Amino acid sequence: MRLALRWPVVLFDLDGTLLDTIPLIRESHRHAVRTVLGHDLPDDVLESGIGTPLLEQMQIFSPEHAQELFDTYRTWNHANTARLLAGFDGIDEVLLALEGAGARLGVVTSKMRDAVDLAFRVRPLPVVFDAVVTYDDTATHKPGPEPIRHALELVGAAPEDAVYVGDATADARAAAAAGVAFVGVAWGVAEPAALAEVGAGVVARTPAELLELLAGGAR
Repeated sequence: MRLALRWPVVLFDLDGTLLDTIPLIRESHRHAVRTVLGHDLPDDVLESGIGTPLLEQMQIFSPEHAQELFDTYRTWNHANTARLLAGFDGIDEVLLALEGAGARLGVVTSKMRDAVDLAFRVRPLPVVFDAVVTYDDTATHKPGPEPIRHALELVGAAPEDAVYVGDATADARAAAAAGVAFVGVAWGVAEPAALAEVGAGVVARTPAELLELLAGGAR
């Protein structure tokens, strides 16, 4: 029996949605801030920009030292990806079920291409994505619509045919700006209440619940 897709195109955020990168990102930020600025910041501040481009996050920490923070982060992050990157239980099964139902699958992330490639080498996902849009592929970034619109162009789909799945408020805003549906997930960086505040009407608390929301029926 084949699942009935609610949307023929399913686009995913990467960090905190498909891969458990939040500890890696947080500790990379912590290392960069300590090394460059010589002090610590609380976890909620370190995580507050996740979902947006890295340099923008560093400009919030220190406009004057943003480039040095960026470079320090990237060096430590890449050196520690294999040690700190993890997967989420149940995500592989969601991807395989969607693929088996005939969905076109994509990734839309603010990560740079080399960091995405490294993450996929360390923790391969079980499907071949029809589109992978990274920071390097568009002139503007989440929470703007261009990355999602670019993914739609790559798969040849209209906004009404697609849903974007993400864990951050920037993801929800990007989906709204691009005119696609949005489903939030509760296992990443943002609390469900924070996602609801920016218009996420539906938030999955487990991967199994996510699959029900994306392809709950059978045919």
